[in-house]
Amino acid sequence: MSFFNLKDRYLWLFVFLSGLFITNAITAELISNKLIEIPQLNLFGFTLGPFTTIVGILPWPIVFLITDLLNEFYGKSVVKRLSWITAALIFYCFIIVGFSLQIPAKEIEGSLLADNASYNLVFGQAQMVIVGSIVAFLFSQLLDAYLFSWIKSKTGDRYIWLRSTGSTVFSQIIDTYIVLYIGFVLPGSLSFEEFFKIAPTNYVLKLLIAVLLTPFIYIGHAAIRSYLKNAKA
Repeated sequence: MSFFNLKDRYLWLFVFLSGLFITNAITAELISNKLIEIPQLNLFGFTLGPFTTIVGILPWPIVFLITDLLNEFYGKSVVKRLSWITAALIFYCFIIVGFSLQIPAKEIEGSLLADNASYNLVFGQAQMVIVGSIVAFLFSQLLDAYLFSWIKSKTGDRYIWLRSTGSTVFSQIIDTYIVLYIGFVLPGSLSFEEFFKIAPTNYVLKLLIAVLLTPFIYIGHAAIRSYLKNAKA
């Protein structure tokens, strides 16, 4: 028995996917003030890595996946509008974090709570990461939405993997280089030499993630079509 008609299911599916999209995008910005190293990976006889990247990359596979699902079932215009809304919410976080930096911490001896120095060190750097991420996010998401839609117009419902991976190949060049430059090079956290070493490996890692996500994109498509198919007319 279905509790929602087709229109309701489209609406609640959009609410769910949008919530996941926004939550993961904002989480990625807030945790990006940390570099990590991913050890060498051996895949199908090829050795890749090690990769130096920002820890904020962890939620991005979900953003990649949901972007493609939204584009597939709701269209390019919806992805563009949601991207602008998400960028505005990230900017809202930027304002709140910036305001919090101006409020002195109540320091208690022996407490594990952050003092002014440690709090400002983490979230002060995060401010520049957020600025870079807003710019990179908008450019990359709008480009991804356009490329995904363009490839779909040429291939129809075939080759889901092509429009998913193909749009990511180009959009993530912009995302990777802009966010690292604004968020880490401009504040002086990375030198140009380190930037040109980290950015390419970060980009390759994102492409690898996009390829590995391909089966989940097909699973997501099948699950959504089944969910919508079982709705009341």
